[in-house]
Amino acid sequence: MSVFQEIRTAFDRRDNALNQLLLLNVLVFAALIVLHAGLTIGGAGSFYEPVLRQFAMSSSLPVLARHPWTVLTYAFTHEGFFHILFNLLNLYWFGQIIREYLGNRRLVSLYVLGALAGGLVFLLSYNFLPAFRPGLGASVVGASASVTAIIVAAATLLPDFTFMLILLGPVKIKWIAVAVVLISLAGINGGNPGGEITHLGGALLGFVFIKQLKAGRDMGRPIQAIGDWVGNLFNRRPTMSVSTRRPEPVTTAARGARPAAAPGQPHPDEVDSILEKISRSGYASLSKDEKQKLFRASQQ
Repeated sequence: MSVFQEIRTAFDRRDNALNQLLLLNVLVFAALIVLHAGLTIGGAGSFYEPVLRQFAMSSSLPVLARHPWTVLTYAFTHEGFFHILFNLLNLYWFGQIIREYLGNRRLVSLYVLGALAGGLVFLLSYNFLPAFRPGLGASVVGASASVTAIIVAAATLLPDFTFMLILLGPVKIKWIAVAVVLISLAGINGGNPGGEITHLGGALLGFVFIKQLKAGRDMGRPIQAIGDWVGNLFNRRPTMSVSTRRPEPVTTAARGARPAAAPGQPHPDEVDSILEKISRSGYASLSKDEKQKLFRASQQ
């Protein structure tokens, strides 16, 4: 199988959101490297910056109005090998937790909403806070806001989940999230205040997302609906069909009930009760059967 076929296969799968997010970041990074090298070799290196501005999000409202797509593209754009390396490592480690316990669709929702929240805080800071206004017109790139949203969301969902860190040993995820936020706060006084302020926007979004989810409100539904609509545009099927089956009668009780679970899948009420148990007592308190039900639900 060729590289292009493998990439296409990765994007065709509906249960592959984490790998798709990782791959999108890598593809954009690789494309920009090739473009920059090609322009430099051809003696047209000065054209690279105008190209990059088509992906980077500007803090200038007039510039952003001319490039509205950058509120999302900036979160898939990186400059420098270590910039993308650390972002994608964190996305992989913490994204696995979100995917396993909340599913692929909510992982994508968190990534997109984290980017939007980080971008909003970035804009507000440069346009309304006196400390940032001298830098008005600065731009930002990188998946850090989205990744921070996922880190904090994972820590809010499973605060006692433990990672084995080199040199440090076992560390609970809640302390990792605290460290990430503190480092971002300290970085505001450094050379990249715009990038650090987007991290804080993502962190706030990740925390609120999980709190709202536990309260029964899924902030990611609009993102999922837009994703379904875009997906249907590329996977249209004939709208007319002929069927010899008689329509099933709809009972009064069924109209007001929650959708039944698919064969082999736990009922939504069971999933809700398991998530509540996690929030009260942690993931370790779940029985083997409850862990299996949660895993099956995440594959829907």
